Amino acid sequence: MRTRGRTALTILTVAFVLGAAVPARAHSFPEQESPSAGQTLSAPPGEVSIKFDAPIENLFAKIEVDGADGKNYAVGDPTLTSDGRTLSIKLGALAPGVYTVKWAVVCIDTHHTNGSYIFTVKGPGA
Repeated sequence: MRTRGRTALTILTVAFVLGAAVPARAHSFPEQESPSAGQTLSAPPGEVSIKFDAPIENLFAKIEVDGADGKNYAVGDPTLTSDGRTLSIKLGALAPGVYTVKWAVVCIDTHHTNGSYIFTVKGPGA
């Protein structure tokens, strides 16, 4: 009889824990970049944009595009689409070379995420 009681208690405990589980909150991570991570371009882009898998807060969104010289080639403030998912920044004149896109955002549920990736400009620069 003790084994049945323990088994029943174990099943009830597991059911309670699974039933009371709180769903995980979302974090905003890139699902599409332009230029893409690792992409080699024949001409310099006029802007960089990153589409996230969840809406982000405009106030805390940051993006920069650094050249090998350490200079940030982003111009002005980043913009966010009305759905809160695509962050863009205009770029100054880019010469051929490797550029690092660095981003930091806060999801609407207050989780912070950040990251970076590179792209290469092979063609004629400004």
